[in-house]
Amino acid sequence: MAKHSPSAKLTKATITFLAILLVLAYCSTPVRGLRGLVGVRTKIEDVKGNREVQELGRYSVKEYNRSRRRSNGGGEDLRFMEVVEAERQVVSGIKYYLKVAAAADARQSGGAPRTFDAVVVVKPWVQSKKLIDFAPSTASSN
Repeated sequence: MAKHSPSAKLTKATITFLAILLVLAYCSTPVRGLRGLVGVRTKIEDVKGNREVQELGRYSVKEYNRSRRRSNGGGEDLRFMEVVEAERQVVSGIKYYLKVAAAADARQSGGAPRTFDAVVVVKPWVQSKKLIDFAPSTASSN
């Protein structure tokens, strides 16, 4: 077996140490993904012009109506109007916090708009989205 000289050991130790430092530096650097830091909620600008956000708002109202009908069968459907505010958070997917303007179906009532808070999680790599929460907003934008 060939013996390594002390300078070779030092070099291997130095290289190993530098490699560990590099990995630690990489792991501790904030990861930027999908326009935000992982775990940090960031405001989405130009919500009214953002088609993806508006479609998520439409989806959340549709899912709310479907879930409500399935659970109790009564009441009137909401009609999506627009998303008025939105934030996103990168988690194990993208979690959207939406303020959705919706109204009761105008054919059944006056149809006055109300604001709802919706939370939707999107996992683009498996093409899934799920409504997590949908409730009347406590801090109405209207």
